[in-house]
Order: sequence, then C-alpha cells, then structure tokens
Amino acid sequence: MKKSIYILFVAAASSLASCSDFLDKHSSAYDSDGYYKTDAGLDEGVTAIYRIVPFNLNWDVPPTMVQDVYTAYGLETTENRTIGAGGGLTPDQSYVNSYWSGHWGIVGRANSVLEGTRDDSEDLSDDYRRLKAEAKILRAYGYYNLVTTFGDIPFFTKSVTPSEYTVGRTDKKYIVDYLINDLTEIAESDVLEWTASVRGHVDRATAYALLSRFALFAGSLDFGGEGQAYFRKAADAAKQVMDHRELATNFADLFTLDGQKKADVRSEMIWELCYEADVRRHFHRTRLGHTSRTAGGSTVRFPSQLLADTYECIDGLRIDQSPLYDPQKPTQKRDLRFRQTLLAHGDTMVYSNNGGASVIKLIINAYDSKARVFPGPRNPKLWGTKDNADVTGTEASFCRHGSGWLWNKYNEDLAESCAESTCDISIIRAAEVYLTYAEAMIEMGKYEDASVLEAINAVRRRAGQPVIDSKACVAGESLGDLSVQDKFRQRVRRERKCELAMEGVIFTDVRRWQIGDITNEFPSYGNPIADIKYEGLEATDIPNFSYGLDPHRSNLNDVAHYEHYKDKLRVRDENRFWAPRFQWWPIPRVDTDRDPNLTNPDY
Repeated sequence: MKKSIYILFVAAASSLASCSDFLDKHSSAYDSDGYYKTDAGLDEGVTAIYRIVPFNLNWDVPPTMVQDVYTAYGLETTENRTIGAGGGLTPDQSYVNSYWSGHWGIVGRANSVLEGTRDDSEDLSDDYRRLKAEAKILRAYGYYNLVTTFGDIPFFTKSVTPSEYTVGRTDKKYIVDYLINDLTEIAESDVLEWTASVRGHVDRATAYALLSRFALFAGSLDFGGEGQAYFRKAADAAKQVMDHRELATNFADLFTLDGQKKADVRSEMIWELCYEADVRRHFHRTRLGHTSRTAGGSTVRFPSQLLADTYECIDGLRIDQSPLYDPQKPTQKRDLRFRQTLLAHGDTMVYSNNGGASVIKLIINAYDSKARVFPGPRNPKLWGTKDNADVTGTEASFCRHGSGWLWNKYNEDLAESCAESTCDISIIRAAEVYLTYAEAMIEMGKYEDASVLEAINAVRRRAGQPVIDSKACVAGESLGDLSVQDKFRQRVRRERKCELAMEGVIFTDVRRWQIGDITNEFPSYGNPIADIKYEGLEATDIPNFSYGLDPHRSNLNDVAHYEHYKDKLRVRDENRFWAPRFQWWPIPRVDTDRDPNLTNPDY
C-alpha cells in the first residue's frame, strides 16, 4: 500500500520529536493490501486515526486547547516573538510545523484507510459502512483545521507517492465544497446514529456540526461570492443538530470528570477527545500548564485582558456600560462563565494533588511574596501563608509573563492532580452549534427571526445572563454606532468568545471575522502594576471599546483599548503587530523547499 501524504510530511519534518508518534508501526494495517476490506481490519484502521487526533502540540496538550493563545485573546510566555503577537509567525516556527504535520497525519492516515476499503456498491455490513463514514469525517476534520489555518493547501483523497507530491496548492473553495458534499452525504444517510455508541467517536451530529463549521467559514469569507448560500448551509446543518442535541444544565459540568458522566452533558458533547483512566497510558497536561506556580503548576499559556474584558456584568451589559462594574474589583458581578473560565488576583483556587483525598484552597496573589492557603502549613485547621512562587520565582507565571489572568476552565476538577489529567476535552459542543445557527441567520439578514433569539438566549440562560430582546439589546445597552444587524453580530460574537474560550474556536473566528488588525493594534495590557494595584485604580479606569484604527469595528467586536490609563497597567508585547499575510499561516519551509509551488509569497 502506498505511503500516505502525511508520511511524506513527517519525513520532511523529522526534526520534530512528536512526528515519530504518527506512525503506528506495530499494526499490519499499514503494510498489507486488502487489510481494510474486512470489518476487523477497517475497525483497526479507523481506531488508529482516532489515536492521533489528540496529537501533542504544546506541553502534552492537543491543538484545540492551545489554538486560542495564538490570537490576541491569549498569551504565550515569550515577549513579542510569539505567534499571536506577530513575531513568531514564520515558516520555521516549531508550532506551525507541528500543527501542519499533525493534521496531515490525520488526513494521511484517513486517506490510507479509505483507499483500501471496499466500494459502497458491494454488500457491506452496517459496521463497515459506519466505519467508512467515520474515516471520512475524521479526514474532513483534519482538512478543516488545515484549510482554516493555511488557506490554499495540497488536496488529496488518496495516498500519494513522492513523485506525485508536486501539485502545489488547491483553491480552498474547491476543498471546502468537496468536504461539504462528503459530510452532507454522510449526514443525510442513516449510516450513523445521532449519538455514537462509543464515547469519543464521531456520529451523525458530528457530521452536521462539522459541515456547519465549514459552511460558516466559507460564508464569512464569501468564497466565490457565494456567501449567502454557504450561510444557508451552515444554518440548515446547525438546525439538524439543535433538533437532536440539547445543552447541559450546568456549564461547569462540561469540564470535570464527574460532570462529563451526566446525561445532559453527554447530549451537549457532540465530539470529544477521550483520555484513558490510567494516566500512565494516556493523559494531557492542560491543567499543569495553566495552573498557578504557587499551586504547583507550570503556567506557560495565559488568557489576555482583551478576553477578560469581553465578559459582561450580571446585568447583561458590557463593562463600559454597566453601573455594576468596579475597576478595583473586576471579577465581581460578572457573567458566571467569567469565573469558570478565568482566575485573577483575589480569586480562590480550589485544587487537589492527590485525586481528591485532600483539597487545597489558594488565594491567587499577583503582588505579594506570600499567598494565603488552606490548610495552612502549620495548622491544618486554619488558613496560613506560603511562599508565592508566582511573584517571587524566576519561572513563567501569570503575573510576571502573562497579563494577570489564569485559565480556570478544566481546572476545577478535584478528582485528579493537575499534572496528569484524563478529563475529556471538547472538540465540538452543542453550544457552538447553537451560536453558529444564530450567526448564519444573522448574516442572511434573518436576525429578527424568533429562532435566532432563542438560540442565543438558550446559551445565555444557562450562564444566568439576561436574555436579549428583538432589538438585540438589554435595558441600558444602546445601539450606539451599530445597526440592529450589527448589534446582533456583536451579541453572537461576544457569546462565542465567552462561551467557547480555550476550546480552539476563537482561533478560527478571528480569521473569519478578519479582526486581527484591530486586536493586534496595540500592546497587550493587563493587571495594574505593583505601585498601583487594583485598589489604586479610579472609577474612570475602564476600557474604551470605540477607539483605535477603526472605532466602529472595535465596538462591533468588543475590542477593548486602554490608552487613557495604560501607564497604570502591566504591558506585554509592546511590539505586537499585524500584517495582512497573517490571515493565513505560512506552510512550513521544509515542505516549500520540497515543492516551491506551496510557498505563500507573502512570507
């Protein structure tokens, strides 16, 4: 059997340590012609595709958990030279290479499996048809991440030889249309159940949800001048999912081991990355990389102030319009998802390092050499203090290298230690699909349709936020310089950021909305400097959301600006910038050296 395209990429990028994991060398499935023509062989082949979906992109964490920090809504530890800040987006960047080769691993393995299958016209078992459909969905998922990140890329539906790898780049519209057709055929058939019998496997809802992602992306960028037709496809596909999958009752349950066992959470989790209960075999270090140094973590990725200031107050108003917002106490009276997604100075972090046998409470401190902790080191029945490694240490921390914020999503699980987590990671949730439906309808001009309000409000109600009315406003928040349609756009975009942060969705949304220029226009500002602290801020120290390069677009997209009190704030990435070429990542140099037709001339 011919070697698939991902093997070529892996060979070309052999300097990447993780690439050797993409080959499952023990399996005869990659050596024997005819292997995938049996149910058992196809099952093994498809299982092998699933095995590499959660490939390691950064510190034992899969891409979906890392991607958002490659935008202005997150931060890495290095000043100015990271992907999100503009300085790190080069053809030689290691994460660019890993992202490219990892997703080609999924595509290549799927192509290898599919090429060896029997034709649908033959007498196939139900299991065989299901497995073949699953392989096509997995291939589409790999291509989705490649196309939405790199734009025009090579496109293959079968394995290729080295001599065939000279085709250059295929227009992204062609690729999207091909895969939308693939997914439509699967979704409209009865080959898959609406809910997979095996947790972590794709199903009919996944096919429709991924189809809606493709169509929303193509519609937002108006591929071929057919934007409205794509939006229609996105809305129709999303509606199919909405008719069969419901939202979980409790937002926090979606991100804990015990919560993910509940029936309502199982309904919302359309597709997830499943991890073994035995951490010696399969785990991720999401929590370790996001947890306070004082709590024993190794913080290497941070949310930005720009994300924090997107969350509304509990009255449903943006912080520049709400009388409830207090700059000295910015975490109080906010959308409940704010606290369940982010942590900041003064918040109490609750965690366990021994699977819940004992629970520790730590008050996050961004300024002092000591932090309060319970139980205290001297008396287990009283609060005490411990050295505050976030402030006094030399390694990366949320207040020395970040903007004063920590990720909290997936971090409130007391059943495991932060170093090795087996909590499943969401790839696609029903909440995203609800908001995709609403956005597609808004873009078609159908924003006053009752179903649009209901889709947005279903997500808001779960968060305890006031519902929006037929003018997309709640009491007190005016249209300002926005049309009614723009106000609806603002609302659904805000919901996507607040609901789906750190789930890889913002990464693509920024590209769809084409807002990289306004989010990267200024440095990344953060918590008040030590000489000021939060108590030194004044009532007027509130971000301006109608400022900068394009005040209208800043307002529409809730992009906060801090120029009038920036001297009071910590600053990161002073050289942050945006160039038009950043709309698409560069194809790694190791592959453009092999085939110059792949080169993005902007790089």
